[in-house]
Amino acid sequence: MSDWSSTPSNFFTRTIVPLFLVLLTPPAAMLLWHTLAELDGSASALINELTGKGFIRVISEVWLSRFFGSRIAWEMIGLFAALQAVMLWVLPGRRYYGTVTPKGNQPEYKDNGLLSYVLTFVLFFFCSSYLHLFSPAIIYTHMGDLLGALNFGALVFCLFLYFKGRYFPSSSDHSTTGNFIFDYYWGTELFPVIAGINVKQFTNCRFGMTGWALAVVSFAYAQREIYGVADPGIIVSAALIFIYLFKFFIWESGYMKSMDIQVDRAGFMICWGCLVWVPAVYTSPVMYMVRHPQGISYLVAGLIFVAGFISIWVNYWADHQRQSVRSTGGDTTIWGHAPVLIHAEYKTESGETRSNILLASGFWGVSRHFHYVPEILSAFFWSCAAGFDSFLPYFYVTFLIVLLTHRAYRDDMKCRNKYGAYWARYCELVPYKIIPWVI
Repeated sequence: MSDWSSTPSNFFTRTIVPLFLVLLTPPAAMLLWHTLAELDGSASALINELTGKGFIRVISEVWLSRFFGSRIAWEMIGLFAALQAVMLWVLPGRRYYGTVTPKGNQPEYKDNGLLSYVLTFVLFFFCSSYLHLFSPAIIYTHMGDLLGALNFGALVFCLFLYFKGRYFPSSSDHSTTGNFIFDYYWGTELFPVIAGINVKQFTNCRFGMTGWALAVVSFAYAQREIYGVADPGIIVSAALIFIYLFKFFIWESGYMKSMDIQVDRAGFMICWGCLVWVPAVYTSPVMYMVRHPQGISYLVAGLIFVAGFISIWVNYWADHQRQSVRSTGGDTTIWGHAPVLIHAEYKTESGETRSNILLASGFWGVSRHFHYVPEILSAFFWSCAAGFDSFLPYFYVTFLIVLLTHRAYRDDMKCRNKYGAYWARYCELVPYKIIPWVI
């Protein structure tokens, strides 16, 4: 998927590709869960089932039977969504602003994500382990119905966002192309706000990321319920994902200024992705481990944890360098030295001249997206505890490599169009996109 705002308008890129993804990814999410939970994590078993029964029949049995979810699934989703919305409203947090859009708008956010994240887990453990209102493995137990309900709900929600952007936009950052398929896929509004809540902040962070962490912790408890003990591998994987997302919420204000938020509109691609693709795909390594404990030693588990933690820390360190430079206007040091900066100017659609800082020091002097390397390594380390008997635990990290490589090229195109000669100068200072001397 490319930066759709600058993609040439032709039938293939604006109709065929979006339609293909809208039709393919919802059943793909369900088939991944089906393979992990009901086919013992065997991709060959899924292929045999598809060739033996036919794609339509398998999809009907797996997805359509759960298409509307179940009562308990909707109760879980509704309670979780309401909790996240209430905490976003009422928990204390400073107000901060995102990047000014080409139309001159500046979205506003509330920085209470870390508090919300921690409090969610406190409530989860208190209600499940102390009050015994439900089993901590409840998410794993009802995962199929949860994905069915989320799939249906997210598809409808994206349709709602399409009409909201057309007729009730929250700002001037909205438009339509006249092509319903493309507008549904990419979205009609850049920063929709509902009842005072920024939709992207809610779907991407509070629902998607928090739900991801809750799910993998629940999966670890599910393995303990099944086998009587949780394998060190699944404990390490769940712990690394929890720490990674703890780091994410420390950095949430930086994420809300990232390219995903600045460029991608609130449509199927980003909203359905966070509501369905994240719980289906991002949790898949740990879901596989539930029924496949590897019996690794505590020493091996400890080594995996240390390697994963270092990767997460380097990823955070890189993001912190950029945030430090932006928050101080460059009046800071990177690795003990004054940073190499380019003060790049650009124009908004209204003709107003603005500036931004391009950092060419520290990790950002190694390559333009070096922080993707430790992010990919983090995903590998929390997946490798599943062993190497199946490809499925590595589907997420493979997807992540493709996603981040493509994102690096998208970012290059966006910045080249935005900053012009300033970006060309930056690329001379930092010639590699991700891995030095490779790409």
